[in-house]
Amino acid sequence: MDFYQLKVHFIGIGGIGVSGLARFLKAQGAIVSGSDIKDTSITQTLHNEGIAINIPHAKEVIFDKDIIIHSAIIKDSNIEIVESKRLHKQILSRKEALKILLSKKKVLSICAAHGKSSTSAILAAILPHSGAIIGAISKEFQSNVRVSQDELLVFEADESDKSFLNSNPYKSIVLNAEAEHLESYDNDFMKLQDSYLAFMELGKHVVLNMQCVVLQQLYMRLKKSKKQPHITCLYPECDIQNINYELRDFLPYTTFTLRDLGQFSIYGIGYHNALNASMAILSAYDLLPLETIRNNLLAFKGIKKRFDILQHLQEHAPCIIDDYAHHPTEIIATLEATKKYALLLEEQQVLQKDSHNNYKITAIFQPHKYSRLRDNLEAFCACFAACDTLVILPVWAAGEEKIDFDFPTLFKAYKPIFAEKIKREQTNIHLLDSNNNIIATLQKGIIVGLGAGDITYQLRGEQ
Repeated sequence: MDFYQLKVHFIGIGGIGVSGLARFLKAQGAIVSGSDIKDTSITQTLHNEGIAINIPHAKEVIFDKDIIIHSAIIKDSNIEIVESKRLHKQILSRKEALKILLSKKKVLSICAAHGKSSTSAILAAILPHSGAIIGAISKEFQSNVRVSQDELLVFEADESDKSFLNSNPYKSIVLNAEAEHLESYDNDFMKLQDSYLAFMELGKHVVLNMQCVVLQQLYMRLKKSKKQPHITCLYPECDIQNINYELRDFLPYTTFTLRDLGQFSIYGIGYHNALNASMAILSAYDLLPLETIRNNLLAFKGIKKRFDILQHLQEHAPCIIDDYAHHPTEIIATLEATKKYALLLEEQQVLQKDSHNNYKITAIFQPHKYSRLRDNLEAFCACFAACDTLVILPVWAAGEEKIDFDFPTLFKAYKPIFAEKIKREQTNIHLLDSNNNIIATLQKGIIVGLGAGDITYQLRGEQ
């Protein structure tokens, strides 16, 4: 389908995945518009890029549109969906649109329960000539989309709604698989694994992280499949060695050696950065010379909301870090990285009046979805060991029905502080109760926000 000059309207355009498709289609010459329930930094940026945005949803915006594309969370009762059906418009879900949009590209499709955004952005940095559609904002090109006429496209695929099966993978790159988003798979983990296998079978090349037990099992099934893609396996325990961490102008870097390919350096801190970078390197190994890969890797500057340092540690101000971690596995990795970062700051005596207390870690946790808490409750209760102080905010429901949890009892080992919300005021963070009274003010140390809800906007002082 040629989208040139077609009027394409996106319902739920404020979502990171849908906003990426909107930018991608605009670059193909489509006349793009969109709507969402509320204005956000994403919708504001899209508006500034020349995309007409309507807040909130309104049926009047539909009448002259050629194609309607909607995000996975948009229901049939949405006023614009109802109007689109009444006017007999062509309506596509995001995953249906993907199949059309990616059909002519050589797609390097990255999927995982954790780490896919970072790995996608790293691979995009290694392949600067390629296009990219990522589920986060790359700090390298300040967008979640990079337009290119090259046939190669780095794409962050999404298993949550099965849309990764429509991503037309030339290479199926899988970092890990866990029992997440099972509501799309009849609450059956085996059905999710079957879909991962189908995703691998679609690719001519497959790159797997063999540290993941689920992927080890899927690898054996893939070897018995009638389809025989070329398979590259990363064995992190033996393939990744000599990991070291350092600060460069107060920014964290991880260096490591990969197999017999020599040393690499990647922005970020923590073992998971070396692993993500290794997966990206092996995915690009047959596409570029090794030294070009090594040099291009240095262009990666991180992604927004992934160990995103909003404010550096100062004499009279805390370090503030924003991180998207909302699953126990991610939280553990982020807090371990934060601890390593704190040790580096302390070793370099960043503060003139040096005291160990100045490097203590406060984690502000906004639980994301009641169902995720329910399904991983024991792991959540055990994943905050690396922080010195834990602050817990109300659950970000993401449209789910409330489930009651006894948070004071469940998390009593951490002696948590419970706050209704936080407020950024200049360099400090206030903890507020339900009446907007200040419970406490965080003025020193290292503060890391954890969650996939609106905590990112609270940390940035945007709400």
